Amino acid sequence: MKKVCLVLAVSFILCVPAMAQQNPADAPATQADVEKYLEVMHSREMMNEMIAAMAKPMQQMAHEQYLKHKDVLPPDYETKLNKMMQDMFKEMPWEEMMQAMVPAYQKHFTKGDMDALIAFYSTPTGQKVLHEMPGLMADSMQVVMPFMQQQIEKMTGRLQEEETAMLKDAEKAPPSSGAARKK
Repeated sequence: MKKVCLVLAVSFILCVPAMAQQNPADAPATQADVEKYLEVMHSREMMNEMIAAMAKPMQQMAHEQYLKHKDVLPPDYETKLNKMMQDMFKEMPWEEMMQAMVPAYQKHFTKGDMDALIAFYSTPTGQKVLHEMPGLMADSMQVVMPFMQQQIEKMTGRLQEEETAMLKDAEKAPPSSGAARKK
């Protein structure tokens, strides 16, 4: 009887780790899982739409900059800048970037997570989220861009003031005194 109990106990101890092995849903997402998710998300199409949506506020910002400084900028400044932005977007290695993202998804999501995301984005609500996202991003960018411009102008002014102050301090400090220059 003791032998039977011992065999059962040893068998139980040896079997528990095997039974506790990962649930397939907890396994890391495979490359195929991530690619299926990106496909269901219409990632390529959405990326193209988001690029177009991002380009509009950027062009608007370039136009506003041109209007502010048109007395010193060449007349074709805006046209050249817009073409340069379009060329930069066209030259981006989008497909390589998509493939480079796969390990990040695999690091953060399990197979179960990917399956749940694929299931959600396959629903009408998930598809609506995907359909509305580019317009939502464009509207958001349009609303946020003035705030961003204002903050960039403040930061630029502040940096210029700080640089001017540092240069003045450096001019006042004796050349051999490194400690006097530190602030």
